[in-house]
Amino acid sequence: MLTAAIALNRFGLGARPISVLSDDPRKWLLDQLAEFQPRPSALANVPARSQVVAQLADYLGEARMDRRAKGDVQPASMPTGADAAAPNAQKDPLRRYLRQSIRDDYVAMNSARLDSALTTETPFIERLVHFWANHFAVSVDKLPVIGLAGLLEFEAIRPHVLGRFSDLLIAVEQHPAMLVYLDQAQSIGPNSPVGRRIAERGGKPRGLNENLGREIMELHTLGVRTGYTQADVTEFARALTGWTVSGIARGPVARLIGGAPGQFQFAEALHEPGDRVIMGKTYRAAGEDQAKHVLRDLAVNPATARHIATKLARHFAGDDPPQPMVDRLSSAFLASGGDLPTVYRAVIDSPEAWAPQPVKFKTPWEWSVSALRAVGQKELDPTIAAAMLKQLGQPTWQPGSPAGWDDIAASWAAPEALMRRVEIAQRFASHAGSSVDARALAEKVLPGALTESTRSAIARAESPQEGLALLLVSPEFVRR
Repeated sequence: MLTAAIALNRFGLGARPISVLSDDPRKWLLDQLAEFQPRPSALANVPARSQVVAQLADYLGEARMDRRAKGDVQPASMPTGADAAAPNAQKDPLRRYLRQSIRDDYVAMNSARLDSALTTETPFIERLVHFWANHFAVSVDKLPVIGLAGLLEFEAIRPHVLGRFSDLLIAVEQHPAMLVYLDQAQSIGPNSPVGRRIAERGGKPRGLNENLGREIMELHTLGVRTGYTQADVTEFARALTGWTVSGIARGPVARLIGGAPGQFQFAEALHEPGDRVIMGKTYRAAGEDQAKHVLRDLAVNPATARHIATKLARHFAGDDPPQPMVDRLSSAFLASGGDLPTVYRAVIDSPEAWAPQPVKFKTPWEWSVSALRAVGQKELDPTIAAAMLKQLGQPTWQPGSPAGWDDIAASWAAPEALMRRVEIAQRFASHAGSSVDARALAEKVLPGALTESTRSAIARAESPQEGLALLLVSPEFVRR
């Protein structure tokens, strides 16, 4: 495969018919570090956070009123998608309207994400945005996250994708999508003013929630089995108490939190007082900054550097990450204090990422984006886009767990999954009509990569549409 084609297809999101092969592919990738637009025009009509949170607050308020009417006066956890689909919710017109409004927000954001991927002039950086969105995964299985998941990517990841990892980490962990998804917004220090008040009144303890602290250490920074203990997780969870979101609570707690709807707030009344000892280091009581200090230390820990380096090497150089590349990326991360552009340059400089043979099987998202780019599509009907990705088995922002989607071929190359791609490819080809010459297009989007068998199969196709469909599901196209 030509190095220019590798730059377009492995580092980028797939070639377009108008793509011009660069004489210096590495420079083309590096130039994107200065050209990336965090807020492209494709995101112009994304619903505002205040609107999304207001809808969510109204929905949760209705759910609370429903519980009180049934005699359940205890605060409940955020409803999951299944809870939201319960019969009572279906019967209530207001609840049904709010649920639909939240889902409409999701569809609009999914469409904006896809449109941005189809039209971007900096596909390498766009790919990195998708990488980090999966690294810091939230899942819309949980109804309150449906309208917030896209905002996490647009507001926390895109503006920090070219900054320091520590800044990206803090922005993500303070975003309402993450705070709501991992139940941090409901975490109360047992010895905090609110925790003591609940205990004095004989109420059911809401208690400490360790989800965010655990996932930060296990998934977002250090990685599994890297020396931290359960005691460290618990102490970190205590440091994180008070990190919450304004506008989704009601009653006395809402007044304590304050702030504009949808904004991160530190609520001292929820914070567990005292010093914390985490991984052998003492963090003095400092309110909101106590957890920030922990995050900054985690961000530059050698285990974090190796965890991030391994995932990047797997993404760009194969399911079995080459150890020399992991070592170089880890060293670049540590030497630069987690400066992400420095790490990206190390990725570009790694010979393992430029192997001439395909090294990765495309995920459904990668394949659908590259297929649409190949046929020159610049946008897709929002409802069709959401349904397509669901059919392919990778609905946007719905990995089902904080671990995100798998980045290995074994998760995506099953026969049934490949048949779904064939069906979608046939739809793309039918929509393109007979005007597309698949033989000429193949040479443009896969220069230097086509085998004679694929070239011959496309040439023997009974119609232009069949030829295009064969191109889009060819072994060369489904890999990068």
